[in-house]
Amino acid sequence: MSANIFSINHASLIVADTNIALAFYCNILGLQQVDRPDLGFPGAWLQIGSNQLHLLELENPDPITGRPEHGGRDRHVALNALALAPLQDALNKAGIAYSMSKSGRRAFFCRDPDGNAVEIIEQT
Repeated sequence: MSANIFSINHASLIVADTNIALAFYCNILGLQQVDRPDLGFPGAWLQIGSNQLHLLELENPDPITGRPEHGGRDRHVALNALALAPLQDALNKAGIAYSMSKSGRRAFFCRDPDGNAVEIIEQT
């Protein structure tokens, strides 16, 4: 059987407040917001190369407390970056904790304001 599925189009994360989430994803991580159709609830779409990250401002059915401390042991979205240092600097300035990947790769994990785990992987 040939693989018909060849890439990820987008991933979606539930957020409590779109504006607070956008401050994290745009101002700290540097992602760019793009147009989003009216879906009947607040949210935002962020462009990442040819893919997107969708922020959905909906009631969260999952607990945001009691999650594993290290995001690599939790469900997460992984984003590729050219360099980790600028993002680590931005997280440090914002007082946002992160932990380096336990695999030894040039990568780290952090959490957004809603507790969603985000992995940043350096692609050299």
